[in-house]
Amino acid sequence: MPEIRDATEADLPALLAILNQAIRETTAIWHTAEATLEARQAWLRERQGRGLPVLVAVDGGVVRGFASYGDFRPFAGFAATAEHSVYVDPAAQGRGVGLALLEALVARGRAAGLHVMVGAIEAGNAASVALHRKAGFEEAGLLREVGRKFDRWLDLLFMTRRL
Repeated sequence: MPEIRDATEADLPALLAILNQAIRETTAIWHTAEATLEARQAWLRERQGRGLPVLVAVDGGVVRGFASYGDFRPFAGFAATAEHSVYVDPAAQGRGVGLALLEALVARGRAAGLHVMVGAIEAGNAASVALHRKAGFEEAGLLREVGRKFDRWLDLLFMTRRL
């Protein structure tokens, strides 16, 4: 089982590699341009400066995945709801890394007083849907053809868990 800990600046090159692989090759994230190290540094500082978790899963001294949560919507009425992201190195997928990260995020969210955690998942991503079900998330709604990547329309599935 991987060690789950807070991310540090030293982890950013590994996080960047995992993120950019997902950008280039998957519909897990709908960005089309790869992220830069400078952008990830700013992201980490912003998240940590606000007291939001950025977690890494480390196995054998290697970062195998990362996860974080942030605002669901930027309005006061949504303050107790967070949207999360979990990314796992393809070489470590299917080995419990994603579940360990997601469970750690849920625990952090509960400790922070959150009421609901939201996952926004490309509806065809069966592995992510299964991961979220295993972690106690329920399907909450489907938005059809709201995104586009790799020359095709994508559906967005919302999954939620009350904390």
